Amino acid sequence: MSRRRIADAIGANRVVVALTTARLADALGNSILFVLLPLFVARLARRESSIPEPIVVGVLISAYGFVNAFIQPFTGAWADRIRHRKPLIVGGLLIMGAATLSFAWARSLGLIFGIRLVQGVGVAMTVPTSMALMATATRHGSRGGSMGIYTTGRMVGLAAGPLLGGFLYDHFGFQSAFFIAAGLLLLGAALVFLWVHEVPADIEARKDIPFRIFDRELLSGGILGVGLATFVMATSFTMMSTLEPQFNQRLNMGAFVFGIAFSALMAARLVLQVPFGWLSDRIGRKPLVIGGLLFMAPATALLGVATSAFQLSAYRVLQGAASAAIAAPAFALAGDLAKAGGEGRQMSIVTLGFGLGLATGPLLAGLLAVFFFELPFLVGAVLSLGGAWIVYRRVPETVHRGAR
Repeated sequence: MSRRRIADAIGANRVVVALTTARLADALGNSILFVLLPLFVARLARRESSIPEPIVVGVLISAYGFVNAFIQPFTGAWADRIRHRKPLIVGGLLIMGAATLSFAWARSLGLIFGIRLVQGVGVAMTVPTSMALMATATRHGSRGGSMGIYTTGRMVGLAAGPLLGGFLYDHFGFQSAFFIAAGLLLLGAALVFLWVHEVPADIEARKDIPFRIFDRELLSGGILGVGLATFVMATSFTMMSTLEPQFNQRLNMGAFVFGIAFSALMAARLVLQVPFGWLSDRIGRKPLVIGGLLFMAPATALLGVATSAFQLSAYRVLQGAASAAIAAPAFALAGDLAKAGGEGRQMSIVTLGFGLGLATGPLLAGLLAVFFFELPFLVGAVLSLGGAWIVYRRVPETVHRGAR
């Protein structure tokens, strides 16, 4: 079998590999902030605000996530309208890089809030358009593998970023970390511009149907159910970030050790994401998504009772295994369900769920931890169980044995 046929069989075509490489670079730059921002915001919150510190940290970490989530349907529709995704991806990465660089001169909570809003706009431009490009550039029979490769590239960046951020903070302070994070985001923009070739949208699809940003025909139960699955997944595994100061105090560890524990989830996904994606091409997407949500429940609940950095890291590995079973199969399932000409809007529903989860998790953790530390993680577990039930009831299977 030729090299090209092997690549196609496992879902590693040119667009997938190019977009994955670029996504790795920007994920590395963005995830450096996972460790830096809670510490940076907490330091300013102690000086400027009488509101409990976890709430302030949760609000400011979540600000960009809410902006990102609510703008994504519009950027997805924009991509469908102009039928080009690459300019939006490059523009969004440039905005994110410039905003990240401006943290180096931020000296107030108000300014940080404004920067986070700008970052949210940048993320909203890149995420749904990247997923729409992936949906049009992949084949049904290998789409799970393609999504596994793409999300693995992102996981490499997300796993290494907190470690790099913690190391830079412990040894060089905030400024150097912000400069490096911005540089990596700009590198991601350059890689997309140079390496990613646009996949033409189907200009014939839906041409007789009036264009609508919110088109009810595109909002199937399956798409909404997958969006809910990604929301629950992201909410559960981001709760930990808001409570970094509390974890560090409870477990007597520093920023670098917290970065190791935080990245353990990404490391597990790095190992398991592609195999789960390939498996979904063979046994179906839905069983893996449901199983991942069921496994996410106890893995999340255990975070609140960790008594050592080792235990915390082990529970994050369990969360990583659960999210690996959810992510690539869920994105592949959404790609299977997406209608030609509406990929941007339909994939934006799924990425909106993920973005809302990224925003809701830290905010929910900050609000609930005021009552008692374990409460956010118990709520996350309940959400995971509820998500599994809804996916079981509402989401169709798109892979049928013997039909490959």
